[in-house]
Amino acid sequence: MSNKNAKSIENQQPTILSYVKDLPNLLSLSGLACTVLAIYFSIKGQYGAAMIGMVWAVAFDWADGLVARKLKGRTPTDAKFGGQLDVLIDIVSYGVTPAILLLSYGNFQPIYLIGAFIMISAAAIRLSYFSTYGLAGGTKYTGLALDNNSLILVFVFLFENMVSHGTFSIILYVSGIGLAILNVSEIKTPKLSGNPRNVYLLGAYTLGITTIYGLQLI
Repeated sequence: MSNKNAKSIENQQPTILSYVKDLPNLLSLSGLACTVLAIYFSIKGQYGAAMIGMVWAVAFDWADGLVARKLKGRTPTDAKFGGQLDVLIDIVSYGVTPAILLLSYGNFQPIYLIGAFIMISAAAIRLSYFSTYGLAGGTKYTGLALDNNSLILVFVFLFENMVSHGTFSIILYVSGIGLAILNVSEIKTPKLSGNPRNVYLLGAYTLGITTIYGLQLI
């Protein structure tokens, strides 16, 4: 390829930051912002606020896909970029964040590093498998989809005040490992975000969780 042709192709490529203007990508980044807050509050030990961040990260994750499917004029390259951005954010939202939550609740004791590693590893393997093979039969996930990790953990955390810290740390540990096993299992689960009814259910769940933990923070 001549230098002239190479420069022509390079000039046709959009800039990196031009993709930030894409609405689905803005929603993805909003979810990432919620994830960063969840990580911050987990480290600070303010778990109610962390739960709110985690559930809103899922809400924005679902929203970006819905908007992307309805927007007109998006190119295959736009879709490919958005998909890559989604995967990278998912590993942080649904792998790193729950692992940090576990570490923080366990007072960063070394034994919790094992659980954290298993959770992040399962998330990375799960996402790599999905990126390679996609949906089974075009309609179902192989293994529990990672967004369920956050939805389930914020529900489990509702019972945190009902038992001792030590007991709940075990419950959280077992829950995290159990979810990791399901993430890389061969079970087939439906794509929940593709059903409008489920989107409304997630909206109600997000608002309910936000209200419950918000009241705890007051």
